[in-house]
Amino acid sequence: MHSLFDDTIAAQYTHDPLALRVYTSRLLGSDQNLVLHGGGNTSVKIDNLLYVKGSGWDLASIEKEGFPGVDLDVLQEMATRQTLSDTQMVAEQKAAMIDKSAPNPSIEAILHAIIPFTYVDHTHADAVVTITNTPDAKTKLREIYGENMLIIEYVMPGFILAKTIYEQTKDIDWDTLDGIILLNHGVFSFDDDAKKSYEKMIKIVDKASKYLHEHTDIAYPQTTTSPEIEQFIAPISKLRGKTIIPTMINTPQAYYFSKLPDIETLIHNGPLTPEHVIRTKAFPAILKDDIKKDLFTYTQAYEAYFNQYAQEEIMLDTAPRWAVIPNQGIVVFGANEKENTILSDIISHTIDAILRAKQLGGWHSLDKKDIFAMEYWELEQAKLK
Repeated sequence: MHSLFDDTIAAQYTHDPLALRVYTSRLLGSDQNLVLHGGGNTSVKIDNLLYVKGSGWDLASIEKEGFPGVDLDVLQEMATRQTLSDTQMVAEQKAAMIDKSAPNPSIEAILHAIIPFTYVDHTHADAVVTITNTPDAKTKLREIYGENMLIIEYVMPGFILAKTIYEQTKDIDWDTLDGIILLNHGVFSFDDDAKKSYEKMIKIVDKASKYLHEHTDIAYPQTTTSPEIEQFIAPISKLRGKTIIPTMINTPQAYYFSKLPDIETLIHNGPLTPEHVIRTKAFPAILKDDIKKDLFTYTQAYEAYFNQYAQEEIMLDTAPRWAVIPNQGIVVFGANEKENTILSDIISHTIDAILRAKQLGGWHSLDKKDIFAMEYWELEQAKLK
């Protein structure tokens, strides 16, 4: 992985840190190996305000308007509290905005605020997260990064994550840190210089990429298949309550994945990164020869998953968003072309990560209770709306 930072372009923004923030954010967003479809977030601190990526914006195309300004003191004070509900967090962040008509700040705004550097970058880099989703991940990460990488066990994003890092860094000299890796989630880089923060991210991800290159080797057969997928339209549309458009992921990688003997176990071992679950649901379906029977099996499994972890939540539709057709490939079930593109991109990156993780000892990201918490988190569901 190489830096795309262009000093000539950046020179245009020498006296405009927010414009420079837009520029480096777009550099991150242009690489799907770092973020996918709205993933990740970035920020810049200017005159006691935190300008942080707003909800609904994509790093690949973000503009200045995508960075709502929030009172930095208010955000930093919020991190000192013992508890803070999602509703209260959103309300207080909104009240602290200088422009109330701007988009809601990222759910990671408090965390960005307590990191004591001007520029903060957060991605869900495939290479890093793939390694964190393997057994003994901490040992691997220490081998790759040494002792100056802060490694945080998975906790719920938002206030809980910010509070965790706030508590764990009280006695840390931030200048000694090369970054922060959140197990099963993503990675943070930071600096008072936009270029340095961006290139620290690239360096972190490059080290993980090289580790995967050295320790994994997958030879995909140059084979694809085109099974009859129109048969899925009626039954899955009925489950979802709207017409779906089935689309095959016609890649050798998808075909190879569908032939794995342990496929039914793998698909239940969690997503690549938590926020993907709001797009893909907790797990896919396995569709063999009897569609009606296979979909019944899927809905029963989804209902059991919901009933095990639900408290006051209302169950979402029980239609799968993607399925493995054993020995044939993978099909996604979006309601339109845009959703199919998003699903195809996420699933393609996910299965590549799973296949590489298998060569590093196995794949397991989040436990089902953590997946459920993300799938039914009101702040994540709001993103879809």
